Amino acid sequence: MDTLLEIESSVRLTAFLSIFAFMALWEIVAPRRSLTVRKSERWLNNLGLVLVNTLVIRLLFPAAAVGTAVWAETQNIGILHWLELSHLGWVALASVVLLDLFIWYQHLLFHKVPVLWRLHRVHHADLDFDLTTGLRFHPIEVLLSMLIKAALILLFGFPAVAVLVFEVILNGCAMITHSNVRLPSSLDRLIRFLFVTPDMHRVHHSWRMDEANSNYGFNLAVWDRLFGTYKADSVDGQAGITFGITQTPNRAAVPLRKLLTLPFRSGL
Repeated sequence: MDTLLEIESSVRLTAFLSIFAFMALWEIVAPRRSLTVRKSERWLNNLGLVLVNTLVIRLLFPAAAVGTAVWAETQNIGILHWLELSHLGWVALASVVLLDLFIWYQHLLFHKVPVLWRLHRVHHADLDFDLTTGLRFHPIEVLLSMLIKAALILLFGFPAVAVLVFEVILNGCAMITHSNVRLPSSLDRLIRFLFVTPDMHRVHHSWRMDEANSNYGFNLAVWDRLFGTYKADSVDGQAGITFGITQTPNRAAVPLRKLLTLPFRSGL
């Protein structure tokens, strides 16, 4: 377990940088749409928020999810440990799938509960849609998400290896599904039978609330199909989607200082 904690940071950083670089290059080579705000301006603010979130989590929750799972294993805490199932390979796979479902439901709650939506709208207020949108969350939402995840880990006793795999998938898919990239429509339709595609998730970032309240998945597309929240496309089409939380884009959604105070204001 100590070895897992030692390699966690390097594994996650390597995966992050690799996926970020690949998707950033893809966005340049084959963009799905033109951006409305200069990439350098948006990236400076969106990635600045990532830095703030990283500092907040490291300061207030240094153990993070994997550290919580390792501690739960050493203390024999959680249903899977009590049933002596945590060492089985299929349990690790099932844990990743179950965590995916819980994050899907958490995402739905952040849309349905007004006080949580005030936090989550920082993510939706982005005036464009690219891989940095997938990293753009308010620090309080990030902290709440980590606490929820830690509670689930302690309750179920998910294996630490499964938690690490899930964290890498979560971070990677957040960038992939928000990427401003173009896939052949036939390939997109095939992939989204099981996994979320950028075109599928792009609908979720529409200013239209009925569309924003759909396609909550970040990795597996089956949850939205199973629970009736799936939308194949926007009524405006992929090229016509207006991103943000109002029909009229507001550049106050761009600066970092505005993003940090957005949940505490009535509007942009």
